[in-house]
Amino acid sequence: MTDHTPNEARVIPLRPGPAASGPPAPPAAAPREPLWRHLVGDVLRKERQAQERTLKDVADAARISMPYLSEVERGRKEASSEVLAAAAGALGLGLGDLLARTHAELVRVTSRRSAVVPARAVRNGSAHDGLCLAA
Repeated sequence: MTDHTPNEARVIPLRPGPAASGPPAPPAAAPREPLWRHLVGDVLRKERQAQERTLKDVADAARISMPYLSEVERGRKEASSEVLAAAAGALGLGLGDLLARTHAELVRVTSRRSAVVPARAVRNGSAHDGLCLAA
């Protein structure tokens, strides 16, 4: 018989355990910017609920289908400017009012996530240069 030594395998952990020391973990990815359709939907829903109106009532007044308005409120559909104007009008808002409220929500959400604005993002003392939408 031959003298044989047991096979020795080197174990390489897939994830370092809490006691493992090694290079530091890479920094977490920056949070994603919110999608405009999610913000618009949130503003429409909050306004509808503040007026204590049903989805059906607002959809009928806007002359759009209730399922479509529901999808817009949930941020699943990218509504046209005509649909947004109709929904806003049904709630007693102008399109400009809806867009201004949505912009305010965008500023609120993004400033809450990053209290410190990176120096490269600040120009002329402001992190936001303005809002430009095309329909």
